[in-house]
Amino acid sequence: MEKVQLVGKHPEELKQWVLEQGLPAYTVRQLLDWMYRKRVFRFEEMTNLAKATRTLLSERAEAFHEAPAHAEKSADGTVKYLFRTLDGSFIESVYIPEPDRGTLCVSSQAGCKMGCAFCMTGRMGFKSNLTAFEILNQIFSIPETGDLTNIVFMGMGEPMDNLDEVLRALDCLTASWGLGWSPKRITVSTIGVLPGLNRFLQESHCHLAISLHTALPDQRAAWMPSQKAWPLSDSIELLRTVDFSGQRRLSFEYIVFCGLNDDKAHADHLLRLLDGLECRVNLIRFHTIPDTPFKRPDETTLQYFADYLNKKGLKTTIRKSRGEDIKAACGLLSTSGM
Repeated sequence: MEKVQLVGKHPEELKQWVLEQGLPAYTVRQLLDWMYRKRVFRFEEMTNLAKATRTLLSERAEAFHEAPAHAEKSADGTVKYLFRTLDGSFIESVYIPEPDRGTLCVSSQAGCKMGCAFCMTGRMGFKSNLTAFEILNQIFSIPETGDLTNIVFMGMGEPMDNLDEVLRALDCLTASWGLGWSPKRITVSTIGVLPGLNRFLQESHCHLAISLHTALPDQRAAWMPSQKAWPLSDSIELLRTVDFSGQRRLSFEYIVFCGLNDDKAHADHLLRLLDGLECRVNLIRFHTIPDTPFKRPDETTLQYFADYLNKKGLKTTIRKSRGEDIKAACGLLSTSGM
């Protein structure tokens, strides 16, 4: 008999399963407390459960998958973790320590369907969607799990292309029966898969990041095939219907490529596109990958671009590159080097 995975189940689903096993309903509360509050995933260690209950659970269920298959540490302290998925694929997640916070960049898919020209994950092609448990496993099984203050869905895959499982994982992270985190501690990134984006805005209060990279539709289509199916203008139109003046934050990710999207004209196009939106822009240095025409901008050009946007009233920051020496920086995740 195949064992049932309990991590990632909603309380009502867990209750149904528990009752089907002939266990008392209060077992649900005990399991949720052990898994999410105490971070204990071995039934034999759940000491307030009856011994017979622990034996039954061990025979019929699981509450843990496996630890990372491999870890690699950068000179700057960033750690990249390799995980084996349930179907035998591999994914990577990245822990980024800072003096006042610890951020984990998690994956939502093994590989990716989007095929962005500047991304190593896109070159992998699509392998599989991750279950909510496989997403949560990245968070619960690393040594730094207790140090995490923020989670960003900016690893491998397109979260809006696996939205059912992403939303399920977000519920486990933010609900009072789960970790009870504030949605403000979590950011979900997307290239703008419109059906998923619309649903995410209705069903989640977590922060949102849009992978933009250029305000010119034709240029974006050449770099990001998804632009043809879901034009950026449609996403912007949707975002204008949402109130971002409160707790939820909207940001745009903009990888800067030398000589391609880093001049005043591109900045002006960006200003017109985002005019009136309560948002910020995060500029990201391009991290070199083989066999592409893209190059990293020089620091003077990058700083000028940021200063110009800020002077025009668009909040803009330059994101610090982390873990580039272990291929853990933005756009480099591919599992090929581990």
